[in-house]
Amino acid sequence: MFEGAFTALVTPFREGRVDERALRDLCERQIAAGIDGLVPCGTTGESVTLDSVEHAEVIRIVVGQAKGRVPVVAGAGTHSTRRTIALCHVAREMGADGVLLVTPYYNKPTQAGLEAHFRAVMAEHTLPAMLYNVPSRTACDMAADTVARLADVPGIVAVKEATGNVLRTQQIVASTGERFTVLSGDDGLTLGIMACGGKGVVSVASNVAPAEVADVVHRMRDGDVAGARARHLRMLPLYEALFCETNPGPVKHALARAGRLAPEVRLPLVWPSEASQHRVDAALEAAGVTA
Repeated sequence: MFEGAFTALVTPFREGRVDERALRDLCERQIAAGIDGLVPCGTTGESVTLDSVEHAEVIRIVVGQAKGRVPVVAGAGTHSTRRTIALCHVAREMGADGVLLVTPYYNKPTQAGLEAHFRAVMAEHTLPAMLYNVPSRTACDMAADTVARLADVPGIVAVKEATGNVLRTQQIVASTGERFTVLSGDDGLTLGIMACGGKGVVSVASNVAPAEVADVVHRMRDGDVAGARARHLRMLPLYEALFCETNPGPVKHALARAGRLAPEVRLPLVWPSEASQHRVDAALEAAGVTA
């Protein structure tokens, strides 16, 4: 379930509210393009600005639109163990197939604290879980040996690895083998991580280029390394442009440019600058992508 090209979905807003129609249309486009799974309510989905009702609503909408065609892995990780457990229960009630559990942010737990946190969460719910390590956003880095210990916890089956360090992927793969799945959390590193034993990506870029991102992953999976590399290198400037400002501003601009959602992010994020918009536009054109 946790292998392939997964999209870290944006949350469309219109006049400050979740735009259900736009979200359903985005999900449908992803599935039609060959994406292997959907990940709502993550960082790209501006999860920390969603209230409890909206969080459940977004998961419900995505699960309802997916209709079992692809798995839905709902973001449920927070800086609070109790809050994380509560969101895992919400994800299960809304019909999600799994949960994405980011390392607790801001409070900076030790490695012992991280292990205790994830063990406590998994003791309280039954959905399979993908860990998420993104120290650039959380100020908390989960070491490879911590991941290896957590890989033995029933229900923890994968990690979204977004340290930007391919060596970390190799360390995790070497210590966990086939019993555990590593996915890239950075579009620019998907090729390298899969070459080291990773099984796919949780992608931001696939919001705008689902077929292209899926093609890279599927070619790597099928052994067409040359084909995957050619596609990946053509897309690399787009991957970089989509992070020229804080995610998801640039990717939402690309989608708004194509008329797929309203040009809205929630404070404290603001809409990308004109210069950043031009950079994203140029990258889309160079990659031959129509968002």
